[in-house]
Amino acid sequence: MRVELSEVTLDVEVSGGGPAVLLLHGFPDSRHLWRHQVTALVAAGYRCVVPTLRGFGASERPEGGPEASHPAKHVGDVVELLARLELDRVHVVGHDWGSGIAQGLAQAVPDRVRSLSLLSVGHLAAIRSAGWEQKQRSWYMLLFQLAGVAEDWLARDDFAHLREMLGEHPDAEAVIEPLRAPGALTAALNIYRAGLPPEVQFGADLPLAPLPETVPVMGVWSTGDRFLTEHSMSRTGAYVAGSWRYERIEDAGHWLQLDRPERTNELLLSFFKENG
Repeated sequence: MRVELSEVTLDVEVSGGGPAVLLLHGFPDSRHLWRHQVTALVAAGYRCVVPTLRGFGASERPEGGPEASHPAKHVGDVVELLARLELDRVHVVGHDWGSGIAQGLAQAVPDRVRSLSLLSVGHLAAIRSAGWEQKQRSWYMLLFQLAGVAEDWLARDDFAHLREMLGEHPDAEAVIEPLRAPGALTAALNIYRAGLPPEVQFGADLPLAPLPETVPVMGVWSTGDRFLTEHSMSRTGAYVAGSWRYERIEDAGHWLQLDRPERTNELLLSFFKENG
């Protein structure tokens, strides 16, 4: 369904009944990333709220430059969406950029977050402390800062370079197709330009707050992730003020919820059960 918010209109799937679960995707995905989780969670008695974030897929692309796609804007969208759906407290699950937005939501309105599950991407402080191996894996984030240059490089030869980056993504072709629309690739890249400029990635240490004490957190990392080291997730526990649970998924790439859906669903359901 289409949900009109104060700044953008989002493409949102709402299904099931019971305790609510908010599922947030990352780059360059859409709500379809979570289809295996939605099926399992609804069957287990949960209500799933799955938005496609502003600037992605069938959701509206915001007007303006990169700042219109700042992670704080996405957090605002999610808070407004929960209010429109009259949802008080939710289990929040985020993957990739969705993990960053989920963490921002927990920081902004911790009383609204029943539990927080971070897939692939941990706390920014843990990522920054992960050393040169992580910096090497994050090379593309610097490329993405270059407006026009990044778009040309990714889209050249029928998106050959983006297709290579998405090598193990089971939905690579379906994900690329919406990016062919005018302005779509720039809109998707703008979250990097607003949220992770070079000074945030590689500059001096920043004062980064831990995740709130009242929010239980689970971090899940997959052994085949080409973009993120295990340290970047396992050390996230040092930046969690409350309870912390760490899990590894074997034989899965960055898109672990598609590669190992049964194991991902098992972990989510057990964590939700632990946290009401």
